[in-house]
Amino acid sequence: MINRLLVANRAEIASRVFRTCRALGIETVAVHSDADADLPYVAEADAAVRLPGHAPAETYLRSDLVLEAARAAGADAIHPGYGFLSENADFARAVEAAGLTWVGPAPESIEQMGSKIESKKLMEAAGVPVLTNHGVETATEADLPLIVKASAGGGGRGMRIVRTLADLPGEVAKATAEAESAFGDGTVFIETYVERGRHVEVQVLGDGRGGAVAVGERDCSLQRRHQKVVEESPAPGLAPEVAAAMHAAAVAAAQAIDYRGAGTVEFLYDPDTERFFFLEMNTRLQVEHPVTELVHGLDLVDQQLAIAEGGDLPEVAASQGHAIEVRLYAEDPAADYQPQSGLLTRFEIPGAHGEEPGVRVDSGFATGSVVSTHYDAMLAKVVVHAATREAAARRLAGMLSRARIHGLVTNRTLLVAALRDPDFLAGRISTRFLDEHPGLFAGAEDDPGAPVAAALALAERARTERTVQHGAPVAWRNVVAAPQRTELRRGGEHTEPVLVEWRGGRDGFTVEGCTVVGVSTGSTDGCAVTLERDGVRTTYDVTVSGPTHEAVLDVDSPRGHLRLVRVPRFTDPADAVASGSLLAPMPGSVIKVLVAQGDAVSAGQPVLVLEAMKMQHTVSAPTDGVVTQLDVQPGAQVASGEVLAVVEEQA
Repeated sequence: MINRLLVANRAEIASRVFRTCRALGIETVAVHSDADADLPYVAEADAAVRLPGHAPAETYLRSDLVLEAARAAGADAIHPGYGFLSENADFARAVEAAGLTWVGPAPESIEQMGSKIESKKLMEAAGVPVLTNHGVETATEADLPLIVKASAGGGGRGMRIVRTLADLPGEVAKATAEAESAFGDGTVFIETYVERGRHVEVQVLGDGRGGAVAVGERDCSLQRRHQKVVEESPAPGLAPEVAAAMHAAAVAAAQAIDYRGAGTVEFLYDPDTERFFFLEMNTRLQVEHPVTELVHGLDLVDQQLAIAEGGDLPEVAASQGHAIEVRLYAEDPAADYQPQSGLLTRFEIPGAHGEEPGVRVDSGFATGSVVSTHYDAMLAKVVVHAATREAAARRLAGMLSRARIHGLVTNRTLLVAALRDPDFLAGRISTRFLDEHPGLFAGAEDDPGAPVAAALALAERARTERTVQHGAPVAWRNVVAAPQRTELRRGGEHTEPVLVEWRGGRDGFTVEGCTVVGVSTGSTDGCAVTLERDGVRTTYDVTVSGPTHEAVLDVDSPRGHLRLVRVPRFTDPADAVASGSLLAPMPGSVIKVLVAQGDAVSAGQPVLVLEAMKMQHTVSAPTDGVVTQLDVQPGAQVASGEVLAVVEEQA
């Protein structure tokens, strides 16, 4: 019997495991880095142990520290969550050697599935269909397109699509370097890339004694950078006989390695031929497991714990209804999904506390939490279960639209647009869905009313902060002159500014191109601005934070959320940067410098590589020129907006 469980993980997955433990009467132990000390999951546990430091390599990836924490807190079992040490066979062995219960598969099973190359050989021998592997020297034009993958990992890191043979060696080199950085193993392999394929996976449970069952399938085709953002169960449009064949293949895969606990067998499905191919087996709980739980009425963490205690496999009921999950990320889809970090000044999602039936929010953050640069940028998983797929998508989109998430740019507006897209609702989905639907990226960013509402909210705030002449209208003049001008930047980064021109007077505000119906101040930090354009009225809720001259404005409307920063009228000379400066797009660490001072470079040529929030970002030369300044070296920690190098354009 497990009495006290330590979760060797963080944020939402730790919180999710704790929830089941509370229901079962199992005491819980959290471990946390210094960066995570104030996150909600730490307070949820019965005991918490600090792992000194911030970066994963010095905290959550230190198996010795995790085991010492278990000993100090009196834990008798360890649940690994997902990521970090969850698929580390040596850690599993160390847990068992310490006399603790390991809530996961046998170390040998982890090793067998840990290499995508070796696992494919094993699956082929078990009769599971696999894709053909290719070599750099042996691949031909007929084999294109190809995909390069990291053998030791997932999550899109170490993955490159290749469409011409000439690009293959270079893409293999890039994938190798990224895989080495992300997983400590640079081994990659090359296989056929299925255009518009679908990512369909099967949840399995194994008892470790040769028994295994399938618990339905999930479609995880909507991805960016080869990482999932929308998942659902059951997979839409999958013929019953194809689903049954997938389930059988997944069970065969689990039985081939005497699998124990919860795992996922992932397949690439080609809807044109209705064939499917083994991709990999994740020997752990998956991020998207809630959709399976909701349609099958099972608690998969409960099943993991029962199996770890020697229990039998459950009876699996047929799926009921449809469940859709979205991953809410702190990232900017309009800037190539650039991760965001900083303070969540407001984080409110309808149904987050279980007050709405059929709604589930698994989150590791709350209002006032800090999103660190050291870990993945996922804020929450928002899930809806309904009678039909259409009903689930509509309700989930509505919930996300009503959410209030301030302080950081997120992918919320993109998710809402995807859930409402006709192709998505018709089940016309593939792993290229987001690439092929650029219109989904339009939202509050393209709404001309949002900047106007922000500018008027700033003006109203300035009025409330006056210490004299309280009765004078905002921006009132005896003689009408030029309009007031408010300059804003989207997201506060180095983007093109938006200029809003407006006038104020006894009759209120006027803006060319629309009618200002009303500006209602609810408090000193924001107001509601109602605008009418072409006969249609829209109300914008604007929250203002920071000093007025450089305020941050969060604008919420039916079109989504837009974060704007006021551009100061006068720039501090200390903040000016030289023309041609390459600025850090986010906080992170420099992992590679590809040029030297004095080198001639061409426009688009990579200059250096940053790593932040589990992703690598290449900073390239903006123009043909010469590197006249190079301020960083590998290993340097940089802040957002910091000058990394200067490329001076040559006449």
